[in-house]
Amino acid sequence: MPGLYLLTILVSATGIALIDRRWRLAAWRAPGRTAAAVAIGVAFFLAWDAVGIATGVFLKGDSAALLGIDLAPHLPLEEVFFLSFLSYLALVVWGGAERLLARSERTDAAPPRTREGGRP
Repeated sequence: MPGLYLLTILVSATGIALIDRRWRLAAWRAPGRTAAAVAIGVAFFLAWDAVGIATGVFLKGDSAALLGIDLAPHLPLEEVFFLSFLSYLALVVWGGAERLLARSERTDAAPPRTREGGRP
């Protein structure tokens, strides 16, 4: 089914965006910085792909799930969406990890409480 891979990427990105919106981990906390970081990540990975394609390391396989639109030889349209998703996912995971670490540091620094909730 042509387009299935792209659809899967978009559905996954929607799920990550909902997680981001709920906990404000990346785009909902700093939209400009998030967009810049995703753009830089995509540019870096596209350059990486170009080197891999030029050296013959990366080849586009045949798949019925791809749309069949190539931006360059061996570079399907879906690659840009995947790289965007990958970069955004990394930012959301980073934001979540930061939040969890900050929370654990706060609970480690809190003085112990007695069973009744008061201080010892």
